[in-house]
Amino acid sequence: MGNTATVLEFRLEGLSCADCAAKLERQIAALPGVQEAKLNFTAAKLTVYGDLPEQSVIDEAGRDGVKALPAREYQQPTGSHRLKNRRTIISFSAGILLSLGWGLHYMLDMEAAARAFYLTCIAVGGFAVIRKALLSLTRLRLDMNVLMTLAVTGAIMIGEWSEGATVAFLFSVSEALESYTMDKARNSIRRLMSLAPDAAVVMRGGREIKLPVGDITVGDILVIRPGEKIALDGVILSGASSINQSAITGESVPVDRQAGDEVYAGTLNGEGSLTVQVTKSARDTTLARIIHLVEEAQSQRAPSQTFVERFAAVYTPVVMALALLIAVVPPLFLSQPWEPWIYRGLALLVVSCPCALVVSTPVVIVSAIGGSARHGVLIKGGVHLETLGQLKALAFDKTGTLTTGTPEVTQILSAPEIDQEKLLTLAAAVEYHSEHPLAKAILRKAKVTLENGYFPAAKNFKSFTGLGAKAMVEGREILLGNPRLLEQQGIAVDPWQETICSLQREGNTVVMVALDDSVAGCLALADTVRPQAAGTLAALKKLGISPLVMLTGDHQETARAIALQTGIDSYQANLLPQDKVAAVKVLRTQSGFIGMVGDGVNDAPALAVANTGIAMGGAGSDTALETADVVLMGDDLSKLPFAVRMGRAARQVIKQNIIFSIGIKLLAVLLVFPGWLTLWLAILADMGATLLVTLNGLRLIGVQPAQYLSERAKHRVQI
Repeated sequence: MGNTATVLEFRLEGLSCADCAAKLERQIAALPGVQEAKLNFTAAKLTVYGDLPEQSVIDEAGRDGVKALPAREYQQPTGSHRLKNRRTIISFSAGILLSLGWGLHYMLDMEAAARAFYLTCIAVGGFAVIRKALLSLTRLRLDMNVLMTLAVTGAIMIGEWSEGATVAFLFSVSEALESYTMDKARNSIRRLMSLAPDAAVVMRGGREIKLPVGDITVGDILVIRPGEKIALDGVILSGASSINQSAITGESVPVDRQAGDEVYAGTLNGEGSLTVQVTKSARDTTLARIIHLVEEAQSQRAPSQTFVERFAAVYTPVVMALALLIAVVPPLFLSQPWEPWIYRGLALLVVSCPCALVVSTPVVIVSAIGGSARHGVLIKGGVHLETLGQLKALAFDKTGTLTTGTPEVTQILSAPEIDQEKLLTLAAAVEYHSEHPLAKAILRKAKVTLENGYFPAAKNFKSFTGLGAKAMVEGREILLGNPRLLEQQGIAVDPWQETICSLQREGNTVVMVALDDSVAGCLALADTVRPQAAGTLAALKKLGISPLVMLTGDHQETARAIALQTGIDSYQANLLPQDKVAAVKVLRTQSGFIGMVGDGVNDAPALAVANTGIAMGGAGSDTALETADVVLMGDDLSKLPFAVRMGRAARQVIKQNIIFSIGIKLLAVLLVFPGWLTLWLAILADMGATLLVTLNGLRLIGVQPAQYLSERAKHRVQI
């Protein structure tokens, strides 16, 4: 796809058939100037890449009876209620007409009068279907609408007026129910889209004015009153409050926020008044990125979906050819009467549409991914959803994953010729240029300990990945990092070895400081284990995930201390980023499907190598959202077992749906030959199967993280 391609986005209305959606996607992809077309059926979203006017796409969709609205003009579908009501009224009216026809036909034996009601029922219940069928026939395309129209027309031609009217009525009811169930699935996205308010109060020219969020720019000051939703991402300038961030992170308990803290669009302000400086436009907020990623994820085809589409591509023409043979071969070659065999052929035509099979997988994906996003777990595609359900083992980074990632300086030990304050000053000067969590801890200590928080400027800063850094401070070379770095630079640490080992046995990380090629002292830092880490690992073990391995760049003693506190199965320490990649590759060979859990920044290579990369704390991290396959939006490790359960549940439901869809079709085919498959039974078999697999997939929206369940519900068997 070329870089010059224009991207056109549309929202679709009137699209209820998965098989028809796939055909529409191919038609739009074939338009002149289109380089690629992606139709997300479950999200009712169409993306077109190419050089063509919007109207061409709108007209092409309109030929299939589908309304395409440019995304910028799209509003939450209040009109969909009218559409659903219209379908309900049509089905209800068709049902009354059919009942009157049955009464005249079977109770009063007035068949001629009954036919008038049957014909009216067909006209009312089947008008939309017949219209779509004619549109499809102009394209030489056989879809469900054509098959239904052929079945109804054929029933009338052989005198089965009651059967034809029943098919029209049942199909009308099925269309209404299918539209309703797909709407339920699409609501997982609509709920996200409706979280952020459309307007907000802004301070401009010394006064408060209410503006649409599209007119608010980066740098504007929002006024957020108690109980109001925050419209855009920003930083608090003044005020303090508790913020309900469940829409973004899935956290059930509001978090306290004050001046200097970041807040997100779609979150709910608590009891305090805030002024917030906007840092991101409406298109770039964390919530907007989540919605975009969820929609992209739902449009990605899972392996099982690819199988289903290949199967349907073969199955449909084979069954349609079989229907034709059943209708003509016995009368022509076996001297059988035409009417019953045409009837059987029509019945087989009705069940030949692969709607249930085609929708069996995407409805599961949209439900699982949408439901997970509501609880702060972003799964970036059907492939990753299925892989989550196949995980056998997990590898964890230590800092920021199993621990809080906010270590603190616990001890400062210096050589006799330098005092502790001077040692801390030199270390802080070098670490000022680093973003590592240990560097930030040293800087926090320096700002609290040193007079006025002052330390001199460092020059010629150089970082050694995974080891430390060096710089010139006040004309002297300062080398700062783990003992291995000093040894590589030819600086002896033997005199400090006993001290280092003692600090490490206590669970500290030791940062050595060398001044002009000799050890000047060391700083001991300790990180705290996340409160939910041990419980999370225990829950994963109950799910059969084993082994649970910790991969850390820290030393052996600290790794051992963290492993004992969390219940990790095994650990590997002193690892550089490339060592973590190698370790994940080995674990992948040994265990099969393996996931890597990290902070999404330093662990990006290891996340990419694992079958599933899982990043922590994506709400504030662009890197995590970009590099990982699964993102835990809040810093809540306990969501990990929920993500694994969701992946397993999705795989289980997909298998159920595929087996049921294929099974019901094969059973219907077998019922044709003895003449047991009536037209109304055929329509129930086809549309009923579609509804059942859709409803089965929708169950995943109700899967909950364990901590949200009531005590009574926790004892029930969960998916």
